[in-house]
Amino acid sequence: MAFFDTLRQNAAALSIPGWRPLTRWLRRWLPTGLYTRSLLIVILPMLLLQTAVAAVFMERHWRMVTERLSDGTVRDIAAIIEVIRSYPQDSNYNEITRIADQTLDLTIAVEENGQLPPPRPRPFFSILDSILTDQITQQIKMPFWLDTVGDSKLVEIRIKLDQRVLRVFVRRGSTYASNTHIFLVWMVSIALVLVLISILFLRGQIRPILSLANAAESFGKGQKTEGFSPRGADEVRRAGLAFIQMRERIERQMEQRTAMLAGISHDLRTILTRFKLQLALAGDKPELSGMTEDVNDMQSMLEGYLAFAKGEAEEDFGTLKLSELLERFRSDFELRGRKLTYEIDGEDEIAVRPNAFARLAGNLVSNAERYAKTLHIHAKHSAKWLTLTLDDDGPGIPAESREEVFKPFYRLDEARNLDSSGTGLGLAIARDIARAHGGNVTLGESPSGGLRAIVRIPA
Repeated sequence: MAFFDTLRQNAAALSIPGWRPLTRWLRRWLPTGLYTRSLLIVILPMLLLQTAVAAVFMERHWRMVTERLSDGTVRDIAAIIEVIRSYPQDSNYNEITRIADQTLDLTIAVEENGQLPPPRPRPFFSILDSILTDQITQQIKMPFWLDTVGDSKLVEIRIKLDQRVLRVFVRRGSTYASNTHIFLVWMVSIALVLVLISILFLRGQIRPILSLANAAESFGKGQKTEGFSPRGADEVRRAGLAFIQMRERIERQMEQRTAMLAGISHDLRTILTRFKLQLALAGDKPELSGMTEDVNDMQSMLEGYLAFAKGEAEEDFGTLKLSELLERFRSDFELRGRKLTYEIDGEDEIAVRPNAFARLAGNLVSNAERYAKTLHIHAKHSAKWLTLTLDDDGPGIPAESREEVFKPFYRLDEARNLDSSGTGLGLAIARDIARAHGGNVTLGESPSGGLRAIVRIPA
């Protein structure tokens, strides 16, 4: 975890040009997940340790044992050569052959007037070939030919003795440390067992963290997080408990706000009803028309404020078809003599709070409907995100005011929010709903010259 962050920072801090490719490689290929990083922290030191053991200890052990075995074999061959040269032998060398076979475990043959074969290419990685060559050169000091290549269990050595050639067949195991791989097998097997135990242990430690992350992500999207309970190490339990307490405080605050707004709504609606009744009893008088309009505006603003503050938090997630929703918007545009086009990339069905999402899109479409003649909606539904892009040809909103218009009851002096029917809550409600889904609404400049509204929420 911290090891990889420190490694990235140190590599980035280096000003040596040669380190820059390494820095880019680290940033691109080093994992970012906690589980993968933890596994690498366990596995990499183990691999480095085993590599060092194999390269240093095993190589020295292997060479030392092979040198001693080869030295003993070459001494036996030198003794046989000394016997052949010093003592008379029968024509078939039966006695020395028997002694070599029974006492020294060597199979020999003497060829009269024999010649050595042409030299063979020396194997590049053969420790046995190089050690035997050095031993024969140092101890026997005669022309020789050596064959250690292949999977045969025997090694053939030919020594030139004046007019004769001594052929010696010796078991490979008598000249070579052939059982060294057993140690390697044990080392690798134990490493695999340790890695498996580490994987199982890390999965148990990472799972509570993933559960906490999923619960926090679901709560951020406004989804229910039932069934979550703190598990794992003490630090993870503390984080989980802090999340549960935070969620309960937020939910309690939302419930208190909803209850308070319900009371305010009841009281204010009662007063407005009285005003309407008194105005109705007063009759249809011209001097009361302004008061009637003020009462209607007050009721409209009250309903808009309550809708903004209460939101759609109580609605459960469901499915909604984009094509049906956008087609309904298109029909409304046509009734008002305007043109709306749309296109959908990806799946038509989306998982959202249906009523809230319809209200979000409806507020943006209604905003465009007031000030634009044409509107194009591009819906892109990918595996992770749902993006709605609305481009109109209206007057647009100045860049310095594109964040201000999301404030409740904020209205521009000119252009889009000048109409008397608006309350200045449409964009605020749209962004509130988008953020309740874990997304956002942003404004920009449309290629058509008007306003571009982008809705982006997790799919």
